[in-house]
Parts: sequence; C-alpha cells; structure tokens
Amino acid sequence: MAHVPQIKIPATYLRGGTSKGVFFRRQDLPEAAQQPGEARDKILLRVIGSPDPYGQQIDGMGGATSSTSKTVILDKSSEPDHDVDYLFGQVAINKAFVDWSGNCGNLTAAVGAFAIAGGLVDPSRIPENGICTVRIWQKNISKTIMAHVPITNGQVQETGDFELDGVTFPAAEVVIEFMDPADGEGSMFPTGNLVDDLDVPGIGCFKATMINAGIPTIFLNAEEIGYTGTELQKDINSDADALARFETIRAYGAVKMGLISDIAEAAARQHTPKVAFVAPATDYEASSGKQITASDIDVCVRALSMGKLHHAMMGTASVAIATAAAVPGTLVNMAAGGVERDAVTFGHPSGTLRVGAAAALVNGEWTATKAVMSRSARVLMEGFVRIPGDTF
Repeated sequence: MAHVPQIKIPATYLRGGTSKGVFFRRQDLPEAAQQPGEARDKILLRVIGSPDPYGQQIDGMGGATSSTSKTVILDKSSEPDHDVDYLFGQVAINKAFVDWSGNCGNLTAAVGAFAIAGGLVDPSRIPENGICTVRIWQKNISKTIMAHVPITNGQVQETGDFELDGVTFPAAEVVIEFMDPADGEGSMFPTGNLVDDLDVPGIGCFKATMINAGIPTIFLNAEEIGYTGTELQKDINSDADALARFETIRAYGAVKMGLISDIAEAAARQHTPKVAFVAPATDYEASSGKQITASDIDVCVRALSMGKLHHAMMGTASVAIATAAAVPGTLVNMAAGGVERDAVTFGHPSGTLRVGAAAALVNGEWTATKAVMSRSARVLMEGFVRIPGDTF
C-alpha cells in the first residue's frame, strides 16, 4: 500500500524566557493553514506530536510539558504603528486540541528576534548597533507589546550575561513592555471585587482574587488550600487528586470570571484562566538547589499551567502577579506585605523574578497601564519541520 510522503514546512525552534516553541511565518505555512481552522490546528498538532496518549510527544517537537508544547505564527502587522502580528497556540499534550485563548509571555521574548531575522520588521527600523524596539500586536488578546531587542552589527544579539532563573545558561537581555495589559474587554477585576468568595462544590469555599491582566488568573491563599507557597513540581504534579482539585477550582473560577458559562466548557479552554497560590515571603530551596531567602523576595507564588505546576513562572502570569501586587487589597498585595508598590520580586519553583507594573484607580475602577519584565531568547534550530502529507 502506497503512503503519502512527508512535506516540509519552514520553521524555527526558539527558546523564549522559560518556554520553547516552534515558530512559523504565516506565509510559509501550507495555504490551507494560512487562515484559522481545522487544517491549521491539525498541522500544529502533528508538528508538536499531539495527541499523545503516552504523554511524551516522542513523535514531534513538543517536550511533554506545557512550557514546551507551544507554537507561534507571525506575520507583518495589519495594525497601524505595529511591526508584527503575534498569534500563539498552546498545544494540548494528550488531546487533539490547540488553545488560542491567551498569550504566552515567555515566548514574547523570542517574537522580536524572529520577526527581525524573518524580514517582518522594516529594515529602516533596525539599527546597526543598539536596541531595536519591535512593536508587537498580540492577536490572541488584541494588545500591544514592545520588545526591546539588542542588535550588534545589524544582527540580533543572542549571547550575553543576563541570567534568568529557570534557564540554565546566560543570554542577552530582552526587555518586554506589556501595554495596557488587562486581558480582554471589561473590568480588570471581572467580578467587580478585589477579593471574592469562590465556592467550589465538594472542595470548599476560598478567598480568591480574580484578575484579567497579562492572562486571566485566579489567585488563592496557599495556606487556605493546604500549601506553603514553597512547593516544587514534584510536590504537586505527582498528586493526581491535588491536580484534579485545582482543575475543578479553575473551572468554577472561570465561570465566576465570565470566561465560560458552564464548568463543562473548561476542558476546551485549558490555557486560560490560570490558577496560582500565594504566601508571604519565606526561605526555601529552589529546584536547582539554589537557596532563596525571605529577604530576596516580596512574596512566594506558585502557578499551574495546562493542569500541572509550572517549573518557573509563565510570563503572562508574571504580569498578573505584578499588577495584582500593585493594587492594595488583593490577595497578592496582602501576601506581599500590603504596601503600595510599582514592582514586585516573587519567588517561584526555579528562583526569583522581578516585574514592574503600574495600576491606577480611574473612575472607580482599577486599570493597568503597563507591566515590564526582562527575559532572554535564543534560536535553537532553524530549517524545516516535516509532517505526513495527509495530516490535513
């Protein structure tokens, strides 16, 4: 029996922050996948190696974690005063599903570099030496992001001495500004409250801060759900009952935030919202063995992504943390000492991260104007990915 041969698609494999993903220029995708739809999703699933009932993504580019099961499609921007349109697809590991509901803040660090190298930024805007500010239109959430990419001799500078906890080797620093980072339309606090009572049948009633900033996020107090805020991946990801409880909490929180109308819809919206828990700053040992002291940080935060505790911190969740920390009265702000602040340094499983954020009360409602963080990015491989020709 004859089988359809493989096809190859131009692609680049990049690390951005503490994530990795397969990047495409939209124009390089097969024609059927240049627009949203079934063909595009099928191609991206096959590239990554999903769905995989073994949970390993051996037959694809995915790395069997939420941080490494990611795809990005870039195009010259159709928005005025922007350089590139950035579309992010979070690929499920064991399901045939690509979630387009939110952004990936970590991979944002790689968007500017890829756009410059891929000819998506006007050459007149790229200095011979210095910083190129790439104006990104984030299509998933319709927001502007500025990526400040270092340039040396007309090329993206990838090597450097900037260190990022959760990434083994140093690289060049990329400063990212999330403009007006409230995610979606309506209030930054969709329930109208800084703290809500979240009633989860069969599990309990918890205090929760639910915020749309960077990415929709549900913050809980670690102590109230039986944790310390110093947990590492092994402490939670090996506990199937705990993961199921978090997913149930996430589903009920999504309904309360107005993201879905019924908890059954949460299964088809795995990427958002996120669930995170906070605790006052305390000493702990990071996953690398690095000792984190209470004096190093303002608050401890742990977050789940795609049903598992994240090994570090999602970039978009970092925006949510910093924004919530800047608003007096939220659970994050109170765990961080209850003081006014325009930046927060938080402890995560791999170490620490400092993120700046500005929030203001306007006409009785809180709004975020900007969040700023540093990340790094590097091309790992470039060329072509191959998939069977009958994939779509």
